Amino acid sequence: MRWLRTWWKQVTDFLFPLETDNWLTVLRIGLGLQVIIYAVFLRSDWHYLFASTGKGLVSRELGEAITAFDSPFIPKLGWLVTFGRNINISEETVLSVAWACLLCMGFLLSLGLFCRPAAIIAWFLHLCAAESGGLFAYGADNFMTTGLFYLMLSPLPDRYSADQWMVKTQAKDPQLLGFWRRVLQVHLCFVYFIGGLAKCLGSGWWDGTNLWRALTRPPFNTISPDMLVRFKYVLVVLGISICLIEVGYPIFIWMKRTRFFWLTCILVMHVAIGLTMGLYLFALIMVVLNLAAFAPHFGFGRRTMNQEDRNAVKNQMRIGIQETSSDGSDCSSCGLYGFQLPD
Repeated sequence: MRWLRTWWKQVTDFLFPLETDNWLTVLRIGLGLQVIIYAVFLRSDWHYLFASTGKGLVSRELGEAITAFDSPFIPKLGWLVTFGRNINISEETVLSVAWACLLCMGFLLSLGLFCRPAAIIAWFLHLCAAESGGLFAYGADNFMTTGLFYLMLSPLPDRYSADQWMVKTQAKDPQLLGFWRRVLQVHLCFVYFIGGLAKCLGSGWWDGTNLWRALTRPPFNTISPDMLVRFKYVLVVLGISICLIEVGYPIFIWMKRTRFFWLTCILVMHVAIGLTMGLYLFALIMVVLNLAAFAPHFGFGRRTMNQEDRNAVKNQMRIGIQETSSDGSDCSSCGLYGFQLPD
């Protein structure tokens, strides 16, 4: 059974690597900015998008009825409107308060004030807006909901938050921090691999047709068609490159020698999408998630830690050594992920 014990230890080492909370700081601040920009962008159209029948662009009830087919328990703005109606608050007031709360949660996350409640409320309100306006939602909304979900479950607050400065708390368990970062990493690997595989199965990405359609379809046609015709052969190269980058992401992002190059390619791809198609929110959320998951100096190499981190890691290592000593196994994989125990 020694091989089974060794295999299980390798699995737990992969799922619970030792991490600092630097990546969590990146995720918190990035999502805070994302929520702020999201709320500001929708300010002038908020009531127009989420008003009831006869008041908005498309009835909110229609979007919520479509969402109800998936599950009646998915949060919706209609829940808040119904609650407000029961206490004699108008629909317009409820929608305005919901928008203001979402904006405030973005600022609180950016500053690190009341991190956990802010993350939970931001996740709930954004999910309500995304599901009630499902006819207008796209990839950015899905990834925002995912990012906020992981943030609210992660071991907040991080060391750079205002909460940590005002109320000193014990250093977070480095293995728990590592687990939630690992979940985010694996999630992104699945997303890119499945997306890349779907692109590879069609011919439109191999001959540039899909890129041409994406860049010439209103309202994403920010580049002149004349410019696209002039560089039509570049579209073929870009289409093939996107397929290869996404399919290869779950392989090359884990290798030290190729991680920085692949991360750079992914970031450049999303920045280019934002600039050429005007999908700024989508570009920003993908950049934030990738930086939090795999950015250098926040990930797998040697880490600079403060004394709290050193003490927490030492305690975890002592526990691990005691456990492995009691069952006769070794601790040769303690440094599997490049983490060196500080003196």
